[in-house]
Amino acid sequence: MHTPPIPVQITFLHLDPSEAVESRIREKAQKLGNVAPTIQSCSVTLEQRHRHHQGPQFHVSISVNLPGHTLVANREPEENPAHTDVYVALRDAFSAMRRQLQALSQQQQGLVKHHAEKPHGHITEISPDKTHGRIESVDGHWLYFHRNSLIGAELDALTEGTPVYFVEKMGEEGPQASSVYPAGKHHITL
Repeated sequence: MHTPPIPVQITFLHLDPSEAVESRIREKAQKLGNVAPTIQSCSVTLEQRHRHHQGPQFHVSISVNLPGHTLVANREPEENPAHTDVYVALRDAFSAMRRQLQALSQQQQGLVKHHAEKPHGHITEISPDKTHGRIESVDGHWLYFHRNSLIGAELDALTEGTPVYFVEKMGEEGPQASSVYPAGKHHITL
């Protein structure tokens, strides 16, 4: 698939423009179109910064405009001493932008996983012999649970009202909770 050319604006700060560097920037910018064909424009600022004992380092800032979005990737030279090489600094900055574009594309396509909320509720009853109890789920239904279903806590250490997470399954006498565990250790009374 051929993507239309992406308008690229290049700014050189504290260094002379270079045709070779400009060509590399344009090449890398066009490759971003393979990840996100809707890119409207790309702006790249390449700055040479002088450090006293390290020599010159390069800071690259890339801004990409898409419909409804502007993404920015900045690679600070302090993060990587290899950025004394302009081509390494460019490679790293364009890689960061590529990852951002891929993440945006996945989000827009609904490929980003949204974790379902774990079933939870609170203990409403504990038997006098501390062998079983009942949980009321957040949607208002009741589940039986046995002390052997508890994970990370003993029934003796829990009280009515303790928030819990659980796995629901159908038992012989109706819905029951298995793999019951307190919502947080701070809810356990010892």
